[in-house]
Amino acid sequence: MKINPRRTDRGTSITITHVLTIGITTLLIAALLTSSGTLLETETERSAESSLETIGERLAGEIESVDRMATDDETVNVTADHPRTVANSRYNIELLDKDKCRDAELLNDSTENDCLRLTASNADAEVYVPVAIDNLEPNDSAFGGSLEISKESGKITIERAG
Repeated sequence: MKINPRRTDRGTSITITHVLTIGITTLLIAALLTSSGTLLETETERSAESSLETIGERLAGEIESVDRMATDDETVNVTADHPRTVANSRYNIELLDKDKCRDAELLNDSTENDCLRLTASNADAEVYVPVAIDNLEPNDSAFGGSLEISKESGKITIERAG
């Protein structure tokens, strides 16, 4: 019996086919994991921004309520509970005067309101929310969670409760 040399090549081509299939599959899985990681990061940032906007709007309403409750010679303290984290990230709340809000291009150059800046530390999200009063204590800040909103001597401040 004579052995055909072409028959021995068939074993090699099966091995090469398997190696190429495994290599292509590995590349496709790596590309899929990379793109899903980017998608997850983008969704986390969107979630953080949305949560910060909601918290900021609630806090702005609470600040405006404290302003309405107190007269100039009264002191009012209100404790407001908010989440400690957004998108698994701590966040900071800062009171800004109208000049800094304009510089940050909050709404437009004609805004005459002070604002809140909410910044998530790990999610790369920053939100500005206008507050319809002008007697905030600028550059006052606190981390999220339970906050004490106070109006004393005509100025409104925020700080961590407790």
